[in-house]
Amino acid sequence: MAKPHTQEEYFDVLTKTGEKTGVSKPRGDVHRDGDYHRAVHVCIFAESTQELLLQQRADCKDSWPGLWDISSAGHISAGDSSLATARKELREELGIILPKDAFELIFVFLQETITNGGQFIDNEFADVYLVTTLNPIPFEAFTLQESEVSAVKYVHYLEFKSLLASKDPEYFPYDVNAQYGQLFDIIAKRYKVDNVARSLALQKQLQRYASISLNVELAGLTDADKGALDLIINAAATIDEIFYLQIWYSNPCLRDWLEKHATTSHLDKLKRAYYLINKTPWSSLDENEAYLTTADSAIKLLPEATRPVSGWKGLEYKAAFPLQKPPGANFYPPDMDKMEFKQWKDSLTEDQQNIVSGFFSVIRRYSDSSSDLSICSSLDSTNRLEGPTNDLYNVPFSQEYSSFLSKAAELLHKAGDITSSPSLKRFLHSRADAFLSNDYYESDIAWMELDSKLDVTIGPYETYEDTLFGYKATFEAFIGIRDDKGTAQVKLFGDNLQVLEQNLPMDNAYKSKDVSAAPIRVVQLLYNAGVKGTQSVAFNLPNDERIVKERGTSMVMLKNVSEAKFNLILKPIADVCIANEQREFVDFDSFFTFAICHECCHGIGPHTITLPNGKKSTVRLELQELHSALEEAKADIVGLWALRFLALQGLLPGASLKSVYATFLAGCFRSVRFGLSKAHGKGQALQFNWLFEKEAFVLNPDETFSVNFDKVEDAVESLSREVLTIQARGDKDSAKLFLKKYGVISEPLKLALHNLERIQVPVDLAAEFPIAKEILGKKEVGI
Repeated sequence: MAKPHTQEEYFDVLTKTGEKTGVSKPRGDVHRDGDYHRAVHVCIFAESTQELLLQQRADCKDSWPGLWDISSAGHISAGDSSLATARKELREELGIILPKDAFELIFVFLQETITNGGQFIDNEFADVYLVTTLNPIPFEAFTLQESEVSAVKYVHYLEFKSLLASKDPEYFPYDVNAQYGQLFDIIAKRYKVDNVARSLALQKQLQRYASISLNVELAGLTDADKGALDLIINAAATIDEIFYLQIWYSNPCLRDWLEKHATTSHLDKLKRAYYLINKTPWSSLDENEAYLTTADSAIKLLPEATRPVSGWKGLEYKAAFPLQKPPGANFYPPDMDKMEFKQWKDSLTEDQQNIVSGFFSVIRRYSDSSSDLSICSSLDSTNRLEGPTNDLYNVPFSQEYSSFLSKAAELLHKAGDITSSPSLKRFLHSRADAFLSNDYYESDIAWMELDSKLDVTIGPYETYEDTLFGYKATFEAFIGIRDDKGTAQVKLFGDNLQVLEQNLPMDNAYKSKDVSAAPIRVVQLLYNAGVKGTQSVAFNLPNDERIVKERGTSMVMLKNVSEAKFNLILKPIADVCIANEQREFVDFDSFFTFAICHECCHGIGPHTITLPNGKKSTVRLELQELHSALEEAKADIVGLWALRFLALQGLLPGASLKSVYATFLAGCFRSVRFGLSKAHGKGQALQFNWLFEKEAFVLNPDETFSVNFDKVEDAVESLSREVLTIQARGDKDSAKLFLKKYGVISEPLKLALHNLERIQVPVDLAAEFPIAKEILGKKEVGI
């Protein structure tokens, strides 16, 4: 609650919908004027007894004196963060010192009350945190702040709910029939579980993945490269450790706990199996809905969290994670909002702004690391900032993940020393150096020029997990064997990018005159890391706009993954969703050719742009969290346009446009099944709905779909123009409206998805990597 201060506390003033106004006022003025402001509530829940810890408010309080309330609460002072305030209030009021992974944000609620004859107006948005302990904390362990708390007690959560529902005058009057009722609903749902039903649900989720073993022939490798492969696989496994950490800070702890307890029961075995696919407690194919809760998480012992008590080993708590997947993953403080970041970023120099919105750093708080003097003292001038919003600071990946990257760099240097391929040697050494310097430019160039039978992609690349801004890259790795015949066959696509750019369906003013030819490598995948949920069939890198502008991009096609997806997923989809007379048009060559063209088209169209005010920027920076979905839609629809263009130029002899369009239609249903939380899924929904609206796709009476070959070409071109123009203008408002209208699961899509669910067509692959498994000597690698 409120603390006595020699100088009056200031609060950030919010709008009625909870956004910061940029204004702060004294505490007394805020409550006098009824301004909206922020607060935190902390609820300590003892799992073994199902009890909530309550505190009795001190008699000297200026609001609700003497009443029983939740465990701890307090206002968030101007410039302070939510989580830091929650930790501070618990420490000051109850003498409990807990790390951030003990706090689970479960909901935010608006409390509007008027007391003291209208003199005290409390309009606050409260972040409600749940701290789950294994057992009740002994009363002797508490250190109560006398000016705030008179006493504490434990009450069963259902009894507490009943007391509030009956409006018992001794308890703070929370309305359990309104927003605050979520507290009791969440606890009840979490602990009143039918384990049989839960096991069946997990089995059903697992059945959406078709198992595939990616066993690749190594006969084409030299003995030196086989030795290098062992080291590279181990480096990739180290990179996987970083990926787990980038998703959420308690994620590695959850992974280890699930592995340790996988043999406890059938349910525990299923939980771990599904976790190995998702690498998080959130299901990729279910719009990131949580399939685990903090109740499933690791138990941690913290003896120093409270005052010591004889015969008690100390406080045991569950390592928490939120029900909703954090949009900023573990790249930003979990309680940071866009306004706070913007205010801080705007206070920096232009060079510093580029760093903090760049791919290769995380954002942290001084207040979270203030107890670690070594961290604070090592911050450089880019990190240490002065001013009213200086709680945030920047940490380069090379520092944040130094222990992992040092190990990976050592392994890559050793591999570079022994490989027989000069271009691979150059890439491995330069990438190892980049891990330690945080400068990836030269190693990205080396990767683009890679000409090796052993094909290696390793480093921080895609920004899909950063749905807050789309700035930060996750670490990943793809190790494979180059398919020389397939690589030779696809060369024409990369060689014609400049021709495609000059003929794009958009204003000439937006077209680039210096698009580079794009190298394309066809690879048989033998191991990947830093990958969750869905398996990629291809990728186009790097994403660094400087390199894209100067050198273009390079593409890698994973042919064995593409073949598995076509045979196990796309063909069964076509059998269900495509009209009988067009089903014969769906073929692998069209599927693989379109995937190549999709990746090529990432390299054309707007990247570095000039805004209407004359300022230079990039599409990624302007569209922020909307960029990924719109970029995937662009690569798809412009790829479809490009295939027709190339065919009309006589560059695709034997290609059937009818096969291209029919295979694309079947592919729409494949990608949408990834969910709208995935960039590919949302982008694909946008395309399907546009083409359906333009009557290029038709729903038949038998619930199958057809391509209207007379209308599809114009519809593809009009959508290409729309998406390219939004990107070229950096028009985030138009992008938002466009995705809101078309990036949805429409009724025709619902029908198709229902029919596919009914016959249980797999959604994606669960890959096994036997070569890597043998190299790493583990029971399991991948899935």
